[in-house]
Amino acid sequence: MKTTVISFANNKGGSGKSTTCSNVGCALGASGKKVLLIDGDMQLNLSLSYFDEDRVFELASGEKNIFRAMQGRVKLEDCIVPTACENVDIIPSSTLMSGIEFELFPKMQREFLLRKALAPVIKAGRYDYILVDAPPTLGTWVINILAASDKVIIPVEASPWGLFGLANMFEFVEEIRGIAPGLEILGITVTKVSERKNYFKQTMQTLAESGTYVFPTYVRVDVNIEKAQDVSLPVTVFNPKSRSAQEFTQLAKEIDARCR
Repeated sequence: MKTTVISFANNKGGSGKSTTCSNVGCALGASGKKVLLIDGDMQLNLSLSYFDEDRVFELASGEKNIFRAMQGRVKLEDCIVPTACENVDIIPSSTLMSGIEFELFPKMQREFLLRKALAPVIKAGRYDYILVDAPPTLGTWVINILAASDKVIIPVEASPWGLFGLANMFEFVEEIRGIAPGLEILGITVTKVSERKNYFKQTMQTLAESGTYVFPTYVRVDVNIEKAQDVSLPVTVFNPKSRSAQEFTQLAKEIDARCR
């Protein structure tokens, strides 16, 4: 079984990366795929999608999380924690991730540390997908995440500022291809959509002109997403019949189809 590593990345904050990553992961798991999520962001949002605050901070301040693995203190595979979602495991983030750039800087071949750490997990063949939630920066850590990925999905918020910095993101991915030639942009997924607003049409038109694949299913603004986050669940579990849960489920199908 081939494991596909997909990162969710955008250098602009608030684009819906963590929400998309957590719900797509859960939907893929529900469809029978084995999924490993990696929370690569110091904000811990992906971890908070699956565990309550106390548990997240316990994991974040402990010895088994992405930060300790990148320090080389533990093996990455020893940081895997099962979730309540069917077929979905997670490697939690850490409160120390604010110092990840300093940790990586002095190390040899620092751009490939995550790829190297992931190699035994991929070789074991336990997972169909490894989904990585990247922080909204373009530093050495995000280079690590992209260099370890087969594909990247760029979530874009349908707002007046949503497209801000997208050109930078494309350039950055192109630069990473210099060291990881296999990396490809799987597509752009549009989030936080309010169809009544003019800038939604403008966003879709601009993206269509960018020449990059845009997933047909977009995710609309839905109060159920916030309610689900409030109780540390993906919306696909919290309210499977909600509009956003159905959109994330459809998006997961589209992502799976594109990876085949």
